[in-house]
This record gives sequence, C-alpha cells and structure tokens, in this order.
Amino acid sequence: MLSKKKTGVTITDVARLAGVSTATAGRVLGDYGYSSREKREKVLSAAQALGYRPNLLARSLITGRTKTIGVVAGDIQSPFYASILRGISNVAERNDFGLIITNSDENIEHEIRSVRLLLEKQVDGMIVSPCDPEGGEHLVSVVAAGIPIVQIDRQVHSLGADFVGVDNKQGAHDAVARLLAQGHRRIGMIGELGYGDWSIEEFFALASAPSYASDSLYPSWQRLHGYVEAHREAGVPLDPMLIGRSRSYSAQGAQHQAQMLLSNKSRPTALFTADGLMTEGTMAAVAESDLALPDDLSVICFDDLDWMGFVRPRLDAVAQPRGAMGEAAAQLLLDRIAGNDEPEKRIVMRTRQIVRGSVAPPRALPGQAVSVTGQ
Repeated sequence: MLSKKKTGVTITDVARLAGVSTATAGRVLGDYGYSSREKREKVLSAAQALGYRPNLLARSLITGRTKTIGVVAGDIQSPFYASILRGISNVAERNDFGLIITNSDENIEHEIRSVRLLLEKQVDGMIVSPCDPEGGEHLVSVVAAGIPIVQIDRQVHSLGADFVGVDNKQGAHDAVARLLAQGHRRIGMIGELGYGDWSIEEFFALASAPSYASDSLYPSWQRLHGYVEAHREAGVPLDPMLIGRSRSYSAQGAQHQAQMLLSNKSRPTALFTADGLMTEGTMAAVAESDLALPDDLSVICFDDLDWMGFVRPRLDAVAQPRGAMGEAAAQLLLDRIAGNDEPEKRIVMRTRQIVRGSVAPPRALPGQAVSVTGQ
C-alpha cells in the first residue's frame, strides 16, 4: 500500500527545524512583531530548507494586509493601458506586492463591478482610470472606508484621491501650434469628447478665455482646449465644423467622423487625433480616401503607439510617458498603504513631440488660397 506523501509544510515544521517556538516562527514568516536577528535567520533558513510557502490568507488575518493592489483599467487590450500596467507591475514586484487587474471596458457598470470584485479580494489599495468623471459614488465609498485610491489618466471630480496624468492641454497645444506654424489654417480634430453637456461652439467660447481652466475635464476636452489655445495665440479663427466628435472610445466612430471631414469640399488640410483609438479610426478613413500623407494631408496623433512608427509614412505623435505614469501611480499607492496621510497629490507629467514625417506645409485646395500669416 502506498504511503500518503505530505505535501504541505507548516509553520510548526519550520519552528521545529529552527529550534524556536511556533509563535516566533509565525512572527518572522508573517513579518510582524519583533524577533531577534539570530532567531530570524534560523527561521528563514529553515523555511528555505523545507520549501515553506506562506499562507497569505492567514497572514492577512493577523496583519490586516493582503499585500495585493487592484487595478481597474479602461481597456486592457489597448497599448496605452498595457504600458501603464507594466509600470505598475514593476513597482509592485519590487515591493513584493501582488496585482489583480480588471477591465472596465469604458463602461460605468463594469467599473462598479470591478471595484466590488477588488473589495471582495480585500486588496490593500486600488489604481483606477475612471470612465465617468461624474459617476464616482462607488469610488467615494471606497475612500471613505479607508482604502486608498490613486486615479490615473482621468479623475472623478472632488474624489479627494491622488492623481497621475499628463499635461493634455500643453501637449495638444504644441502639436496644433506646429501645424499652424507650417501654414495650416483648416485643422481638423477627431476626438471622443464625451461627458460634456456643452456643444463644440459653447466650449470654444469657454476655452477662448485666457483664464479658463480645464484640469478637471476629461482628457479629450483638455486636448481640445489646447487646440483652441493654439488657434487663439496664432490669431486663426476657430471653425466648429472642423471638430469630429465621436462621443465614445470607438475606432468606428472616429472613422465615421474622419470620413465626413475628409469628404467635405472645404476639407481640413491637417488632422489632429485625440488618442490611439481615434487615430486608428482616422487612418482607416484616410486609407479609403485618395489622399497621400503628408502631401495632401498632415496628421499628428496624441499618444505614440508602436504601429505609428511602422506605417508609411510614419506618423508624428505626442508621446505620453505611460510606463512612468504607472510607476508613479503604484508608488503613490504603496506610500498611502504604508500610512502616508499627506494631502492628496497630483502628478502631472510632460508629453514629448515625436517628428517622423507626416507633417508638411499645406497644398491649396480648389477655390482656396493658403495663407501663412494667420489672418
């Protein structure tokens, strides 16, 4: 008859081999309480020799910590979030934290379910990219329960939680200003531009004021603000008909908006896209047209994705430090978990302009004259 092989090594086994009490072995292996250096070394050596694996659930009952952080990403299939998740993972791994990743699919109900799941898993904190700046009651309740949250890329108004993002307005401003400097006067923009009750005309009026602040708005609106500001500084009139508003994160919606702009008799001579999905849809529309980049149409994209360097011509882009954003968010969260109770922090990183050759001075369209004076 076969003997039953013992598969689990217990704290008692480790304590017996180390010659210490079970309580002492538990303190060392659970990383709580005090133990002398000598006893600590004996316990760790015995644990390694026996191949002991800690019972994380039992340890969490003692310490109140699971050494786990949760992430709610907008779309884990997106290269944007993949790079952010890599940065988060790097910091979590260095600090012996586990990671639970969920996906909201840019849907508030999915986001609520993801947060509920992470609470059930008893994570020590969360990194969230909120999909609705106004619908944050579920996040407010998490913060109120004492579980730290760090928002990344987007934020809920008045949540009172740390935030990591980029200077969307400045990045868009610099891209559009470069198009204007090349002589473009009809610059189209393709953006999601959801979660806003105003029309494009109303937003133009708001954003044209030098004192207007868009920091709390959705990123696409901040980028439109940069578009407006670049035109205002150059003295170039704004035309709301040049803004393609998809109202959702959809490549198909962006493609439809770009098709409408490019089929217009007085079409734009340049396009600025507000994110990776908008660029994907826009380039599908460009591929269906008879337009050649950059001779017939210049393009600059917000967010630099790998494929933009492979297509011909390669695409100019506004690069976000996505990995650094993830690392900063993870470090902020770990600091909060460790007890940092300083006032909420905002980390806003700079973007970088990538020039590859998809921008050139405009050609005059039939019945139009190209002006570089801005008048």
